[in-house]
Amino acid sequence: MTADREVDVAVIGAGQAGLSAAYYLARRGLAPESGFVVLDANEGPGGAWRHRWDSLTLGSAHGIHDLPRFPLGTPDPREPASSVVSRYYGAYEDEFDLRVQRPVRVRKVSRTAGNRLKVATDRGVWLARYVINATGTWDKPYWPAYPGQQDFRGEQLHTRDFRSAADFAGRRVLVVGGGTSALQFLLQLHDAGARTAWSTRRPPEFTNRPFDAEWGRDVERSVSERTRAGLPPLSVVAATGLPLTEQYRKGIDDGILVSRGPLLKLTPEGAVFEDGSTAAVDVILWATGFRASLGHLASLHLREPGGGIRMDGPRVVKLPQLLLVGYGESASTLGATRAGRAAAMAALQGWSTSSQTNSVAVPSSQSRRSTA
Repeated sequence: MTADREVDVAVIGAGQAGLSAAYYLARRGLAPESGFVVLDANEGPGGAWRHRWDSLTLGSAHGIHDLPRFPLGTPDPREPASSVVSRYYGAYEDEFDLRVQRPVRVRKVSRTAGNRLKVATDRGVWLARYVINATGTWDKPYWPAYPGQQDFRGEQLHTRDFRSAADFAGRRVLVVGGGTSALQFLLQLHDAGARTAWSTRRPPEFTNRPFDAEWGRDVERSVSERTRAGLPPLSVVAATGLPLTEQYRKGIDDGILVSRGPLLKLTPEGAVFEDGSTAAVDVILWATGFRASLGHLASLHLREPGGGIRMDGPRVVKLPQLLLVGYGESASTLGATRAGRAAAMAALQGWSTSSQTNSVAVPSSQSRRSTA
């Protein structure tokens, strides 16, 4: 039986935020495997991006941002984003010698009597002074419940299961959801020869505002207000709106990106909307988003009465040894790299409300390495 391994910091997840955190831990003197460890459940690099459908090309993907000190460059925009990002993240891990451990599935994080966090996995146990959780949302697709859902005779699938629009040529497809993925699916399905309908809980909110750094900071401030209050984060589109690109504008003009309104119920043959109208449907594509994948943290009892986890930046207020990235304000690709850095700095500093200095103390002399 493998003995428990001790590290200063365990990073769970090797997506954008996890790799950013690992980079800053290494840069400030922690050695991989002894000072910090990165645990990832995937078979290879790429995080959630490695699972995206092939028709999501680099040119159509929203928000692939550079990792620290290693620009993505200008890959072919026609190449699948899954291939580009998997290759990019793999090169990043090699360039900075991050030694990601995979595939490692974390089953449970718990407290120990020695004021450590115990990270139990399918490949042994790590004991850490701090844990940076960067597991994202891909493993927890959200399926809403509607009357008649079990009686519907057609096919139902979630964004997570989508592979190719060509699979639905000639079929009647209802896309449910108000985010940018729903827009992309509707346009792809229409181009592939499917007959589409769109349902959203509220009227789509398109915006002409550029999705730049200032916009990103405004979104993060809005989301941060909720997480600081211990409330669940809102969906991305609720905080951002939908970008009114030329492609989407044309889709609206062509009648493709026009919502039928909220879904009331399903029938064996199709859907009934809240306005009383109906649609015959062969397939329902639930583009209804994801929730934070935090089941392995359940035993820590982090939830507040409001249903969320109270945060102070990346730090969990109830358990300062635990840093969450990819939750709340850092759930977007725009904020993930910054959040990874903030979490690494918090872990290295033993961050607390009484410590506001910019100096960084390397935790264990045994885990230091030269940074010349």
